[in-house]
Amino acid sequence: MLVLFETSGGFAIFKLLKEKKLAKSENLYKEFKSPDKASKLIALRDFIKFDDMEDALASASATIKGKMSKKLKKILKQISVEEAQEELAVSDAKLGSCITSKLNINCVSNSAIQELMRCIRMNLDSLLEGLPQKELAAMSLGVAHGLSRYKFKFSPDKIDKMVIEAVSALDDLDKELNNYVMRCKEWYGWHFPELTKLIADNNLYIKIVLAMGFRENAATTDFSGILTEEDEQKVKEMAEISMGTEILEEDLTNIKNMCEEVQHMQECRAGLYEYLKNRMAAVAPNVACLVGEMVGARLIAHAGSLINLAKHPASTVQILGAEKALFRALKARHDTPKYGLIYHAQLIGQSNTSLRGKVSRMLAAKTSLAARVDAFGEEDIDVGTEHRAKLERNLKMLEEGKTFRVSGTGKGRAKFEKYENKSKVIQYKAADDSTLVKKEKGSKRKFEAEEESARS
Repeated sequence: MLVLFETSGGFAIFKLLKEKKLAKSENLYKEFKSPDKASKLIALRDFIKFDDMEDALASASATIKGKMSKKLKKILKQISVEEAQEELAVSDAKLGSCITSKLNINCVSNSAIQELMRCIRMNLDSLLEGLPQKELAAMSLGVAHGLSRYKFKFSPDKIDKMVIEAVSALDDLDKELNNYVMRCKEWYGWHFPELTKLIADNNLYIKIVLAMGFRENAATTDFSGILTEEDEQKVKEMAEISMGTEILEEDLTNIKNMCEEVQHMQECRAGLYEYLKNRMAAVAPNVACLVGEMVGARLIAHAGSLINLAKHPASTVQILGAEKALFRALKARHDTPKYGLIYHAQLIGQSNTSLRGKVSRMLAAKTSLAARVDAFGEEDIDVGTEHRAKLERNLKMLEEGKTFRVSGTGKGRAKFEKYENKSKVIQYKAADDSTLVKKEKGSKRKFEAEEESARS
């Protein structure tokens, strides 16, 4: 049996001297404990070194995809001629099936072969001849960097994975922030329940609690930097007649600690949102211009990547995020949803309720084009601003009840005449079913009168 072993320096073909050892693969590592033992079980038949880094990278990329490179195909053709009856052990089953289909070489890939590959890798320095360890390490590092760059395919500034992680973290942070604020309100509400009704803004509520502490301190606390004079007066009046219970200093300390944690989370959220805006400006500026940074980032995250979003048609972009409602409507044969994540865009939010379906359809079409420009276009192409201005103009005309040209070929409001179906009711003549010629009674009488006059 021959063994195909891929390295970053080239392809190695080994000859397995004792095939019976593969039957007990769980004890195979004992045969490779030392280089001397390994040389008795396996021997190097041939080693084909790569010409340069480009050759190594091309071969590694083809092997990862389960395909044969030109160099590997040339090697295996020689082997198939010289040792046609030998089986070939490969680590990748896909590569083995490719070799079998193209070169008609019987390939083997199972758990025993995987254990054999691990044992060969453990003693690779002693088994390979003509390839120094330092050179192999340098080639491995170069191939690793090349493969990583090949997988990215684009500039590091265009990495949309950072956008996906940032918007996911922002959503999680919003949920946690809301839970913490509700807990603070409920906790401090036992001491000053009226404050929750007076102050609806969560940020102001946290600042008031940190500044005031106990409700008895409201009269001496300066809220000028937090509240207006009217709201400040209401808070101080309600603090004097509050129905809340008394709390200890230890209770207030823990409440303040949680409020400080909320403030820290709010600062963290603000920084994360600023980071997301900058990242979206670099990754997908046209999409961000049309639907906003948050909605654009959520669309990219839902699609999986900017490339996947660019591949979606406009109809899919329009309902992206409403898949459950879509399939539920299709199953029940009801009306399908008109929008998904794109509903939260500013253009749709500022339009009338009756026009949101039309606006979402137009916005999805332009967003799909913008995503393709961001994914596959050049860096300096700006179509988002132009598309947004056109959408705002069309939205204004729709709200005014006017029509606009579609694709440059439409005309103004069409004037159609009222259609009326004028149909005549015609009775069917049953006498027409017969094809026999009928004699008229009048002609018969005329014939008899002429005959009598001739006789007389």
